Amino acid sequence: MTIKSIEYFKLNMPLAIPYTIAYETVDHAINIILKLTTNTGLTSWGCAAPDIAVTGESPEDVVDNIEKIIIPLLKGQSPFQIVKTDYLLKQQLKKSSSTLAMVDMALHDMMARKAELPLYQLLGGFRHSITTSITIGILPLEETLKQAIEFKRKGFSIIKLKGGLNISEDIEKIIKLRETLGSDFKLRFDANQGYTIDQSIEFINKTKVAKIEILEQPTDQTKDKSLGIVTNSVKIPVMADESIKSLLDAYHLVSNNLIDMVNIKLMKVGGIIEAQHINSVAKAAGMEVMIGCLDECELGISAGLHFALSRPNIEYADLDGHLDLLDDPFKDLFKLDNGVLYPSDHDGLGKISL
Repeated sequence: MTIKSIEYFKLNMPLAIPYTIAYETVDHAINIILKLTTNTGLTSWGCAAPDIAVTGESPEDVVDNIEKIIIPLLKGQSPFQIVKTDYLLKQQLKKSSSTLAMVDMALHDMMARKAELPLYQLLGGFRHSITTSITIGILPLEETLKQAIEFKRKGFSIIKLKGGLNISEDIEKIIKLRETLGSDFKLRFDANQGYTIDQSIEFINKTKVAKIEILEQPTDQTKDKSLGIVTNSVKIPVMADESIKSLLDAYHLVSNNLIDMVNIKLMKVGGIIEAQHINSVAKAAGMEVMIGCLDECELGISAGLHFALSRPNIEYADLDGHLDLLDDPFKDLFKLDNGVLYPSDHDGLGKISL
């Protein structure tokens, strides 16, 4: 079996509700979709969610990579040499992690469809569902509480609050969220690199009553020592996100005891192969892992879900990046019920009808 044709198209999806984090406001998402077809008629799909700040690419870069590098490399080749293809692409695409993730995703999808298995079963099949958090961006207090109440009504049990612009407001929001949602609801906080060391410690000390579950990426991704100081100064788990974009990043942070947890995003690290390596480093250190996402259509979220279900130490998920995207053509690849994600029983990443 060989790859006979390679097609792609761009999705420009507005957000139903724009959101703000510490370093930007987002009102739309652009994904690039890759479709591979073999000489036997088998098809598979991949998704890239380029983001200059996170993946180092623009949508135009991804398209250029497809036309100049991916098509010449893949056409006429076996779709099952995933490790070799990943290795060869990494030699040419040094700062194009969502492009790498897109190809990796499509090849894994192809293998699972050939095996007639859902991808998570092919990858290991450790669990059959996982609870996801849902994110609230930086909003005024009243709007924050309003969204939280609505999410609780819809069955979600975990909120990740974004902050990092104003520590006083962040503290007030977290405390009010706990008062509003009750003691059983889980709260996580993501500063998106917006805090200094002192602010990070102050935030945790002043929100003890809220019993935050996880503090995510409080300090600048370029200042690993700062992250380590925070990790060793507070009593709740500190998780690295933007600081981990490769296996080398993960090894450095884990081996130097600079973090407690790892957030793996397929788009950020370059796909499932690299994610497996990073997860193994975390597992060796006894660390739990979260699978996160960017603003991805349901296809991209499906890949993150299937990987999340495949390993025992992946106990957390933040896979909500598709929920506010309008004009997403991918539907019913998985089920979301009361905040819990369930994969499709269909082969690969799910049944696709486009």
